[in-house]
Amino acid sequence: MFNQLNALLETGGARFRRVEHAPEGRSAEVAAIRGTAPGQGAKAMLCKSKDTPEIYVLAVLPGDQKLDFRKVASAAGLKKVTLASPEEATRETGCQIGAIPPFSFSSRIMLLADPALIEAYDEIAFNAGRLDCSIIMNSADYVRIAQPKLQSICA
Repeated sequence: MFNQLNALLETGGARFRRVEHAPEGRSAEVAAIRGTAPGQGAKAMLCKSKDTPEIYVLAVLPGDQKLDFRKVASAAGLKKVTLASPEEATRETGCQIGAIPPFSFSSRIMLLADPALIEAYDEIAFNAGRLDCSIIMNSADYVRIAQPKLQSICA
């Protein structure tokens, strides 16, 4: 995932930098290590449909916010969603929870991002598929390259 993500950003002409650090997957702690605001962190949470288990949604929100599952379900056109299990997250994204970047590399995973994340900061930060490396990138480049559906999904 790390190599695939970096190749995508380089090919897409993204303005970004990598930050190597001690392994950390919790939003507040990794923000302090990166030297970024907690809200600048792009927290990526893999959700799954309760009615159609093979449908997944990667919900991306500011690191200091909580996810509203009803808003995620509505934005994705689903009845109900829940968090994917750690095993499902690893199988579907290739990353452990805490290291999932805010990009979908699978046709099975819909990408939703809360606009508050990119409206508040010129740069967003996220773990780069590993717990010991983060990427800090231009917010507009993120939207251009990842092409998430922008929808309010915070509680």
